[in-house]
Amino acid sequence: MRQQAGQTNRNANGGGFKVRVVGVAVVAIACFYLINVWQGKTGAAALHVEATAAIMMDADTGEVLFEKNADEALPPASMSKMMTELIVLDLVGEGALNWNEDVTTSRYAAGVPGSQIGFNAGESFTVRELFEALTVHSANDAAVAIAEYVAGSEPKFVALMNSRGKRIGVSEQAVFANATGLNRNDLTPFAESASDGDTMLTASDIALLAGHLLNKYPEVLEVTSKSSIKLATSGQRLATTNQMLEDMPFAYPGNDGLKTGYTPEAGYCFTGTAKQDGRRLITVVMGAATSESRFEETQQLFKLGFNGQNGGLLTAVQNSLGIMGETLIGIGR
Repeated sequence: MRQQAGQTNRNANGGGFKVRVVGVAVVAIACFYLINVWQGKTGAAALHVEATAAIMMDADTGEVLFEKNADEALPPASMSKMMTELIVLDLVGEGALNWNEDVTTSRYAAGVPGSQIGFNAGESFTVRELFEALTVHSANDAAVAIAEYVAGSEPKFVALMNSRGKRIGVSEQAVFANATGLNRNDLTPFAESASDGDTMLTASDIALLAGHLLNKYPEVLEVTSKSSIKLATSGQRLATTNQMLEDMPFAYPGNDGLKTGYTPEAGYCFTGTAKQDGRRLITVVMGAATSESRFEETQQLFKLGFNGQNGGLLTAVQNSLGIMGETLIGIGR
């Protein structure tokens, strides 16, 4: 009996020691975790983004991780084409539009300035070709052609854009004025155009739009991740405007989209997205001074967002002690 009692005491003492070791480890790792969180917060506060406005958010939770002038309405340039993409994907998903339908181009679509496929009036392209051209190459002529085909005219398509914007919850300041994001002065020569005003969106609006687009239609990343596309109709190859994709000058690990933009009024803009270790971030940079700097500032944001991510306190405890989760749960009983 004495031997059994001694063995019981030793087991009890050993169990108590194990609990104390685990308890100390939990406290130590908790402190380490809190320090990392604090460093992440102060890192976000200290980050200086050279742009008029910017925001970074977690694509899955919607948590805002960084913002600068994020609620100021500004011209977004071609980033507003994400709404054009969303409407097309909605219609295809509803069965109201088919990727293989042929679209005949108008005089206005052929003449709209800026980034283009470069077609003439009366040419024919499929809905998929035009969608990929506006998404990857930011082709304004493709955006106008698809808007006119879907709604009958660009002004009617603009009404769809604003209605869809309200449904996803954009701010009261948000205004979609045309299918391309161009300034109204670029469109006034065309009587068919929607040239009554300018598109104005906040960085928060754009992040919301990007998040909705990615969460509802993740397959869009199969297009936005392409370095170029080839038009089946003409054999023409169009390069991406996203310089952060793999093998590009500003390549960032996990980047697979999303949308660039530029007009003299908007400056250089970029909505970026990247995924690392199962976590996806969305960034928006508006009004950067140069084409290069919009990508450099996005790199800064991604580094802050991903490098500040902690794998979780419970996982860290389990990994460091080599024990199962139920062992830790038992300690609290």
